[in-house]
Order: sequence, then C-alpha cells, then structure tokens
Amino acid sequence: MRLEKVLSYSGIASRRKSKEIILSGLVKVNGKVCIEPGYKVNKSDVVTYQGEVLRKEPYVYFLVNKPRGVVSTTSDEKKRKTIIDLLSLEDQEKRVYPVGRLDYDTAGLLLLTNDGILTQHLTRPEFEVEKTYLARVIGVINKPAITKLEKGVKLEGYTTKKAKVTVKERNLKEKTSLIEITITEGKNHQIKDMCKNVGFPVKSLTRIGFDYLTLEGVKRGGYRLLKPHEVKKLYAHVKK
Repeated sequence: MRLEKVLSYSGIASRRKSKEIILSGLVKVNGKVCIEPGYKVNKSDVVTYQGEVLRKEPYVYFLVNKPRGVVSTTSDEKKRKTIIDLLSLEDQEKRVYPVGRLDYDTAGLLLLTNDGILTQHLTRPEFEVEKTYLARVIGVINKPAITKLEKGVKLEGYTTKKAKVTVKERNLKEKTSLIEITITEGKNHQIKDMCKNVGFPVKSLTRIGFDYLTLEGVKRGGYRLLKPHEVKKLYAHVKK
C-alpha cells in the first residue's frame, strides 16, 4: 500500500494532508525518513509518525443505501450532503471511504470501508465485479435496444462489455420502461450513456446489487455493517 494511504487509513490525516506530512519529513519507514508519498509499504515495514508507530485501524465495512441528492465523497466543496454524513458520529471517526462512486442523482447500494486492498480489487475492471441497476427509462423499450445493451454499446472512446438486461415493466400510458441491467464495468455515467445511446434516456437510476450483496433490510439513507462471512465472500470472489 502507498505510504500516503497508510497514514490516511491509520487516522492521521486525509490523503492530501498525509502527502504534505510525508514531504515534510515527519514520517519514517524502518527507522529512516521517507519523503516519497508513493512508497510501497510492505506488511513487515514499521512506519512511524513523529516517533509513534502507526497502528492500522481495524478494518470496517459498511453497506449504505444512498439517497439521491447525496455525493459519493468524504467531503464536498459545495457543502452538499456527503455519503459520510449518513453515518453516525462514531462511525464517521473510522475514516472510511467509498468503493467507487454513484452519481449525485443516482440512489442505491454503495460500500464504504477503510480496507484499501479490497477496494482496489472491487474497483479494478479485470475482476469484473457485477453491479446491478434498476433504470427507469423514457420510452417503451424495444428488442433492438435491449440487444444493443446486451452485446455492448459504442460510446466515446470505448465499447462497453456485454451486459445482462431484463425488462421489468413497460408502461404504455406513461411511455416509460423499467429495466434491470447488470454490468461489470464502472465508468462515469455508464448506464446513463448506454441507455441514451440506444434511444432510451434514463429518468431515474438505482443500484440494487454489488457482487452478491443487495439492499435487503436497509432503508434509503440507512446503512449496516457487513458481517465477517460477507467480507470473506467478497475476497473469495476477487481472488478467482
């Protein structure tokens, strides 16, 4: 793990502030001053800050049901409500970070943790972790559009991977459709861009699944702690 992350996950400071602390020469690795924020720290390395050995905070994992109108960051320059604001004050002190992001106007399942290794695995495209969404789209969706979504859509600079698509509802009166779509990528606005590309713009979007995890039992704006066996199952998946 990068040295700046070690400081951050140890509760010393934010990632940005940790970088400044390292550059100022206040951090030592195995007794020697290290001014490289990107230095790769091994499990056997001893990291100290102002003479104190950094002890890694226990890993915690939260599953949050994000409402619309909340940003998926730990802070916001525009003073908007953040995903961290949904946590209790006690849990906010555990310095967790989002695993990926959801758009400001997208609701649903978001994981928070201070486990940097699992975060990297879950967000790296080569592990193809499935994310499932419910999208209310404008228009009565047709078979050609569904086929395009399933086979891959050509967007700016890339073609999306194959997706799983199920039509949950076609509302002829309101001229909208509800589709469930599962992807293994996580590019910015990907679902919205895909649906718009095939002629059915997204009206509302909710993520209902992340790997095998769902929102069952978690109300909008609420969250819960993942159980040890759930975390183990996530790790088992990404190690395949």
